[in-house]
Amino acid sequence: MLEDTADGWTCRLEISRPPHAARFIPSALAFAAGVVLFYGQPTPAPLAISLLVALLVGLAAWRWARARPLAFLALGLLYAHLQSCDLLCRPFPDELSRVDLVVEGTIVSLPNETGIGRRFEFRIATAGLDGTPADFAGRVRLSWYRDAPSLHVGERWRLKVRLVPRHGFANPGGFDYERWLFMRGIKATGYVRDDPANRRLAPSGPAFALARWRERLRDHLAAHLADPTARSLAQALVLGERDGLRPPQWEVLTRTGTNHLLAISGLHIGMVAGAAFLVGRWLWARSAHLCLWLAAPRAAAGMAAGAAFGYGLLAGLAVPTQRAMAMLAVVLAALIWGRTLRPFAALALALVAVLLIDPRAVLSYGFWLSFGAVAVLLFALGQRPAPIKTWLRWGRAQWAVALGLAPLLLFFFGRASLVAPAVNLIAVPLLGLLLPALLVATLLSLLPALGLPLVLVGELLSWCYGLLERLAEHPWATATLAGRPGWVWAAAVGGVLLWLAPRGLPGRWLAPIWLLPLVLVHPPTPPNGTAWVTVLDVGQGLSVVVRTARHTLVYDTGPAFPSGFNAGSAAVLPFLRQAGIARIDTLVVSNADNDHAGGLPGLVGALPIGRVLSGEPDELAELRAEPCRAGQRWRWDGVAFAVLHPDGPGPRGNDASCVLRIAGGGTGLLLTGDIGAGVEERLVERLGRDLQSDLLVASHHGSATSSSAAFLAAVAPRDVIYSSGFANRYGFPADTVRARVATTGATELDTARAGAIAFRLGGEVGLIGPRLQRRDAARLWTHRPTPLARLHRENPSAPR
Repeated sequence: MLEDTADGWTCRLEISRPPHAARFIPSALAFAAGVVLFYGQPTPAPLAISLLVALLVGLAAWRWARARPLAFLALGLLYAHLQSCDLLCRPFPDELSRVDLVVEGTIVSLPNETGIGRRFEFRIATAGLDGTPADFAGRVRLSWYRDAPSLHVGERWRLKVRLVPRHGFANPGGFDYERWLFMRGIKATGYVRDDPANRRLAPSGPAFALARWRERLRDHLAAHLADPTARSLAQALVLGERDGLRPPQWEVLTRTGTNHLLAISGLHIGMVAGAAFLVGRWLWARSAHLCLWLAAPRAAAGMAAGAAFGYGLLAGLAVPTQRAMAMLAVVLAALIWGRTLRPFAALALALVAVLLIDPRAVLSYGFWLSFGAVAVLLFALGQRPAPIKTWLRWGRAQWAVALGLAPLLLFFFGRASLVAPAVNLIAVPLLGLLLPALLVATLLSLLPALGLPLVLVGELLSWCYGLLERLAEHPWATATLAGRPGWVWAAAVGGVLLWLAPRGLPGRWLAPIWLLPLVLVHPPTPPNGTAWVTVLDVGQGLSVVVRTARHTLVYDTGPAFPSGFNAGSAAVLPFLRQAGIARIDTLVVSNADNDHAGGLPGLVGALPIGRVLSGEPDELAELRAEPCRAGQRWRWDGVAFAVLHPDGPGPRGNDASCVLRIAGGGTGLLLTGDIGAGVEERLVERLGRDLQSDLLVASHHGSATSSSAAFLAAVAPRDVIYSSGFANRYGFPADTVRARVATTGATELDTARAGAIAFRLGGEVGLIGPRLQRRDAARLWTHRPTPLARLHRENPSAPR
């Protein structure tokens, strides 16, 4: 700069430091990295170690300024540890699984109808076992199935319950239910027992007044909207209650890329705040006296903040809503105080605010998608001149978000909507009109004889959903891509950033090349002569996937549940998709019982299915199933398949199960379905040592009526696998079976405790494995069940 001095003009170079908010960005990112690092650990370090590390790094940062980001990283790690300590340090004990507990506490969520009862979250204050206090308290998720009374949020109850720790299916590619429960602060799940001692206690007071008002409003919407689709959509948009949406509806929204429209987050909060800002500014500017007292933009910012906060309270202040409100608060605070805030600095401040509210937010896919969307828009459009035409600006924004988030969507969910940019180009502005109309119509409907506007808006919602439904029917609506190694996803992110970068950036033309691995690199497949076997974790049921070089066999599909949930869509289909499998060549349904055939609806129609074999084909007439018959043989890619039972028509139920032996490279696997000891005896008489197999999936989930000593001696397995549900009410695998297996020297594996169990058969090496999903893909929240023998020693009343 030039300065006037006594000797004339001199030139002095002055280097300005970046604004304080901009200097905060590295510290904010370091704090966030510390939170992510904590939740990325397979097991947490002791809290004392985290405290010591944070103290030492803090002292180093106080002495050396360059260590400041490292100090914020340690602070983030420590903060996340402290916030999650109650869930990790005081979990629900395994030894209390499936025993009758008498608990007292409060209903802390809106109870929901499930078709077979009511489900709700319950905060336990005290628990007792056989009249003595039990060392457990915390939030649990309960179902009340039979003769459930009217339940309301905020009510205090004394209940007899049976609980299990956070536990869900553990399969590659599947939904991590345990992470979802952990994110919500839930320690256990269970159900209410029928007992005359179940009763309401004294009211909980005014703490739940807002929640009770939301519950009444939900019931009010249900009473005014007879159409189930309109009712579920309205409840989701007004109250953030999405439990009314059925799995087929979520599938439509996912395939069209519009599922984000029903999660009350930045888009919805921004729409409400934007409408309040524009209206408030216009009204405030009408008064000169008010403008002299406070500038219209600042007053409008306050009104926008109030409207957004009110809508957030109405929506229940869920994690996505809190995240959106934190981001909006940063922007509006800068406007009210007249501060110029750089966009990325505002994003960093919002990031820290969200993590301070709830560090477990990093476990939500929505967290990454919402912050990623804002970052992509700032990167792609922030430094470029905006097009003159509004529709061009809007189209460019939709393109940037769709392209920028595609790698994240594919990584998280294994698929992304191809029609999302075009659909959201219309759907988002339409929501900008429908959402205020719905909120106003809901308020009007609270007045007598003014329910018609709500009904009309509900019909419009149903009509819009019908259009999405027709669009989702097209097979090209989504792209499925999963099972890629980490470097492929890193290259994809780099390619997307290059593509969205300014045109003058050197090397921008390389963007498509960086994206090529997404298409060219495929999940690994077995070599010829080798079979990859995965016994999936489907709870109290069975499903096994066998893959050869160019073929796939699925043996059983797991159970279905009265709520509509089934293992076919929840476990089998996600596993097949992440493995890159687009077709089932042979589907074997060993018998027609629910625990083996219940998952069929989740597979039929989702993937092409070739041949269907079953021990009870007449029960699967719609699939044109062929009967399993002893002597059926085929060979795929050097791997031999042979059906050993039934040896003719006649058996029904469990004894009709298809028995299948798979052999390759001198190793074998025997799948036995639900056959009993009588069928096992006939197999031993007929086949003898030809039954020998390295792997045996125990019949009937380890029931005492199967796995006889003679049969185990003939098979002589190296590993015996039980496919059972954790703490199941049948007590499988039975102690008598485990004792018989122990005499053979075989290793016992249980999907209830190991999750999915994978082996590789054949080839030059022979048998490789097992790979245990709960052990090899463990995270902080992963349930690590107590070994069965130890559980029975510590708690003789546990199921056997």
